[in-house]
Amino acid sequence: MTEFKFTRQNRAPRTVGVLICVYAALLALVILFDAAWWLMALLALPTLPAIWDIAQNTSAGLVLDQNKLRWFTGTREAEIDRSDIDYVRFDTRWDFSVRVSLILRSGKRIRLPDESSPHHRDFEQVLQQAGFRIERHHFVTF
Repeated sequence: MTEFKFTRQNRAPRTVGVLICVYAALLALVILFDAAWWLMALLALPTLPAIWDIAQNTSAGLVLDQNKLRWFTGTREAEIDRSDIDYVRFDTRWDFSVRVSLILRSGKRIRLPDESSPHHRDFEQVLQQAGFRIERHHFVTF
């Protein structure tokens, strides 16, 4: 099996573009419609984590090789032996996002961080080629 690597940088043009649009809209509300600055500042608060990620330029990803599956996000990282994994479960949520869980032979479940996982269709193909059993569950609430 060839090694599979996936890496995602948080300083993406799409993220920067969305932030520019949000701040331009908030600024336009203040200038054109005389919106309360404190209310616009309150509306800008949810964007602070994205600004932090852009400033830090953190990355996330995973590596699948012959012996281990490793994943990382920011300063956190983890790894597990491939032999410990019983199967991989893909859960489609009601918002159509897909969560990936590793089900171990011991019965324990490890959820991979969303930012570390590649697109679920591509990842499923890689895992099947590596010999993992895949389970899909659609519209799982929790």
